[in-house]
Amino acid sequence: MRPEELLAPSPVGLYCPAAGFHIDPLSAVDKALITHAHSDHARAGHGHVLATRETLDIMRLRLGDDFAGATQPVAYGETARLGDVTVSFHPAGHVLGSAQILIEGRGQRIVAAGDFKDQADPTCAPFVPVACDVFISEATFALPVFRHGDPAAEIQKLLRSAALFPERAHLVGAYALGKAQRLIALLRAAGYDRPIYLHGALESMTGYYAQRFNLGALRPAREAGKAELAGAIALCPPAALKDLWARRFPDPVTCFASGWMRVRARARQRGVELPLVISDHCDWDGLTRVIPATGAAEIWVTHGAEEALVHWCGTQGLRARPLHLVGYGEEEDGPVPDTGDSVQAKNGSA
Repeated sequence: MRPEELLAPSPVGLYCPAAGFHIDPLSAVDKALITHAHSDHARAGHGHVLATRETLDIMRLRLGDDFAGATQPVAYGETARLGDVTVSFHPAGHVLGSAQILIEGRGQRIVAAGDFKDQADPTCAPFVPVACDVFISEATFALPVFRHGDPAAEIQKLLRSAALFPERAHLVGAYALGKAQRLIALLRAAGYDRPIYLHGALESMTGYYAQRFNLGALRPAREAGKAELAGAIALCPPAALKDLWARRFPDPVTCFASGWMRVRARARQRGVELPLVISDHCDWDGLTRVIPATGAAEIWVTHGAEEALVHWCGTQGLRARPLHLVGYGEEEDGPVPDTGDSVQAKNGSA
């Protein structure tokens, strides 16, 4: 049997005709398997959703209690029977609850990895290679220029800057799910024990993480005075770096934590003074390390620099093709949610 008979691209995402489910569908479907809770992969309106318990919790937190008709939590390593196939979820190392999904049926093993990284992260289960015939890989940073380096070294850059400019606040743009909480954990691991200030859009998600990890003292930035914020480190959605909200901080140093900060032009375009190359996706070295580890003879590539990774696979003797799926990409880089923070800044409550 060809692998496309088990899993194939469709207009709304990957589809398994033998069991009638989609993976990370772009619009409402009857049955959805969700790899993780970022907004480009997890949407409301499905009839039935299978995901890890953490992913379901986070979807509920972000989308409301009625985000799906029914939900079914699946633990890592647990097998579920759906029609003529079995599925199981395995750690992807991307964010809390993220999973690779293994689909088995008719003599084929296909892994839909979603977004993943094989770099250590104190706030989620580490990536585990899963043996398969076909591996579906993301390609967000699938160019040799993207080598992320050591996150601890990037955190030291931030701490050195904070020590050098004690009168200035450091504002760090970070995605609300995963990146912000990972940065807090890395700061704590580096010995930073002062309160960390949060934009309102990060509070509920960070509170969820704080139930599972020791993130230390966290404070809403909206409740702090300007004098208190001198020398502080504060986290916010990337779009908030240029928002009215940022005006409450004394002479802020603008920072942004992202794999895209490897490209200096991106940092300049965003007006980032201190770029921090910290990513929740595999870099080029990670991708070219993970793919052989799966043992897959065929690689399907999606959302990112697809052609470059397909070419590399060909040089390794692997069959590969791009899927050209649309609708997936930068998961959190949108408008700042209205939490009232910007209104306070406008009204002079800095």
